[in-house]
Amino acid sequence: MKFDTKVQYLKYRVLKEIARLAWEDSLLENVTEIPKTIAPGKTPTMRCCVYKERAILNERVKLAIGGNRYNKRVISVIDIACEDCPTGGYEVTSACRGCLAHRCEDACKKGAIVFGYDQKAYIDKTKCVECGLCAKACPYSAIHNFKRPCEQSCKAKAISMGKDKEAVIDYEDCVSCGACVYTCPFGAITDRSYILDVIDILQKSRGGQAYRTYALVAPSIAGQFSYAKLGQVVSAIGLLGFCSVMEVALGADMVALAEAEELEEKGFLLSSCCPAFVSYVEKSFPAFKENISGNLSPAGTLAKFLKSRDPSCKTVFIGPCTAKKTEFQREEYRDLIDSVLTFEELQALIDSRGIDAGSLPEREMDQASPHGRNFARSGGVADAVRAALKERGSAFEFKPISCSGLDEIRSALLRKSRGALDANFIEGMACAGGCVGGAGCLKHGEKNRAEVELHGQASVYPSSRAAVLSAEEEGPRGA
Repeated sequence: MKFDTKVQYLKYRVLKEIARLAWEDSLLENVTEIPKTIAPGKTPTMRCCVYKERAILNERVKLAIGGNRYNKRVISVIDIACEDCPTGGYEVTSACRGCLAHRCEDACKKGAIVFGYDQKAYIDKTKCVECGLCAKACPYSAIHNFKRPCEQSCKAKAISMGKDKEAVIDYEDCVSCGACVYTCPFGAITDRSYILDVIDILQKSRGGQAYRTYALVAPSIAGQFSYAKLGQVVSAIGLLGFCSVMEVALGADMVALAEAEELEEKGFLLSSCCPAFVSYVEKSFPAFKENISGNLSPAGTLAKFLKSRDPSCKTVFIGPCTAKKTEFQREEYRDLIDSVLTFEELQALIDSRGIDAGSLPEREMDQASPHGRNFARSGGVADAVRAALKERGSAFEFKPISCSGLDEIRSALLRKSRGALDANFIEGMACAGGCVGGAGCLKHGEKNRAEVELHGQASVYPSSRAAVLSAEEEGPRGA
């Protein structure tokens, strides 16, 4: 399997080895030291010395086995790994030509731009407020913001620098979207894993305990596993011990129908599908909390459906979303979703069992409509609600806005709060492009959206209602 970055590959190696030891019931005797298969050799390959590599890997192992169980926060900073990023803010680079126009000086309202004997600009940091007006004014683009990648990626503005220049997360603002996790070039920010909890659930299920375990697979899985067909990956998931592989897209179909009805009743609605979006609204725009749909997310809705039919069952969400690791701890989800895996962790779990997905026969999933499957990409929720309103024969004038990423979400909510947005439905996806751009994806890019849409076109159901009626009549019918 090819990963987007070497950081993802390192994370995968740790998770795979931890999972392998857990399957063999030999984890406890090995957890006090780094497993030999991932331990650094005598020569450092990633850091200044082997001792530092070992110290950082120890921290990765701790998070891979679940971290501090009393600390429910999902995103963590490995302090010892966080030290090599620039932290200077706006700086004048060597591209400055010492021009006569001095547009940077004119743009600066704080008088922070000064000039040396060579007539080149410099920034007086005692006066600079990091507004960036000088950078916008420079015709040579000679002023650059040397902001850490994690800070730039965090649109919730939850990351700052600590006293020792390490990244610090303000959990009052963090929405667990994982953008910083994927962006950090050193892998110094990572999400805690529940992979051991999932293995425990599966081992007890296979060991004769009185429950069945369902895998709830997000529709963004389409195209994630480039070395195998989707049906082969479904077979691999089944071999892990899941009794059935269910499409979360079926839950999305249920949500689309319910939100269409709710929108007609309330007249203005915010989608509840993205947990990071919901968290962002609650923390940054609390005035809109009452406008968030009262429906659970598609994963929660599907889990509720399964547990109404099979009360003793266990459910594990598998998808691209680190925020799901926060969502399933919320009170309204606690008895519905038993654990969460990202696609990164699923890959590690499959390989830890030595399963070659590319050689397996295909098991097709055919539980959801194209509308439900397209929830995975930005605009998909609005499209599904529009179709559901039409199917209801509703005369409601649907005026949606689909927001891709927290910047667009913030803009829409600000405009709505000022009465400058003529929309009655706000679809919010915290990750750029929607779930197809989630931090827990194996690969990122525009191709993911195309693969999801092709997966949607392959559905056997013409509408959300048809998919839901079939599920209600036949009960859980996974691959």
